[in-house]
Amino acid sequence: MSKVRKVNPQDLEALKIVIDTNELFPSELLEDMMKDYFNNPDTQDIWLTTEFNDIPIAVAYCAPEKLTEGTYNLYLIAIHKNHQGKGIGTAIMNNVENLLKTKNVRVLLVETSGLAEFELTRKFYDQCNYHREALIRDFYREGEDKIVFWKKL
Repeated sequence: MSKVRKVNPQDLEALKIVIDTNELFPSELLEDMMKDYFNNPDTQDIWLTTEFNDIPIAVAYCAPEKLTEGTYNLYLIAIHKNHQGKGIGTAIMNNVENLLKTKNVRVLLVETSGLAEFELTRKFYDQCNYHREALIRDFYREGEDKIVFWKKL
């Protein structure tokens, strides 16, 4: 595994494949999500990846939480299905946290679904020492809660 690095425009197609293997959301949305990051030199958004055999296999995205001081929200972390369970998620999460600390970020929030199929995701955040801070019932749709995790950096 290579080291974690910033995403560049040439990574887009490989990162779409990462998104598709996880079935997180339609991968065609990724390009629009990254538009500000690639085109705004003043963006505070953070996009990171890591490679296997020179191909991006992971992605993490976080951005400042609007109307706060020193709070970011991790909106996306995904590892290609074929590379999960090898410590890549933990490594990229540690890189996100360390980068945020250099920017004097105080708090990192992570939100995920309360559905049973997200149990491994919730366990991952537990293992990364995030605290289950809130549960918002029926947030995503009827019967699908949102669970908010919190970590002081």
